[in-house]
Amino acid sequence: MKSLEIIGFKRANLDGADLKQIREEGNVPCVVYGPAIEEQIHFYTPAILFRDLVYTPDVHMVDLNIEGTKMKAVLKDTQFHPVSEVLLHADFLAFSEDRAIKFEIPVEIKGTSPGIQKGGKLEIKTRKLAVKGLASNLPDKITVDISNLDLGKSFKVAELKPEGFEILTSPNVSIVTIGIPRALRGKKAE
Repeated sequence: MKSLEIIGFKRANLDGADLKQIREEGNVPCVVYGPAIEEQIHFYTPAILFRDLVYTPDVHMVDLNIEGTKMKAVLKDTQFHPVSEVLLHADFLAFSEDRAIKFEIPVEIKGTSPGIQKGGKLEIKTRKLAVKGLASNLPDKITVDISNLDLGKSFKVAELKPEGFEILTSPNVSIVTIGIPRALRGKKAE
């Protein structure tokens, strides 16, 4: 899994006026918590550092450096302004290398489906899958091969064969389906 470094500075005041000033200076207030640290740490970091972490379909492990205190973490949650879509807050989950973590991994579709060549429509039902495992075993993405999908067929989570991690998403969930367009349904009826 890809790694990215975020450098942060501890926050002393947690009131609203302090948060407003932090955001006006181009920073994002953050918090890190989890079993790998004793108590949660409130900090802020420049908003520009989130560009490669938030605005990408890839998942990253984060090497947090908060005033010299280093830890491994993953981005757990983000909050955006409803109108301007500016990043307002970020939550990080600190983890240790020897404990399993729960995470969402993006799905990558590859191959050419015979159903699409016949006029079917590719319908992506699930873009991310919930997984659990050691951070070192988690992949960057889960690849789904649609080379065998014909019209009306689906690829379900149960068909995946994970190695080194467990998929928490229900095995009955469809990841991708080849839909039958209305025009083709009419031809079959005739």
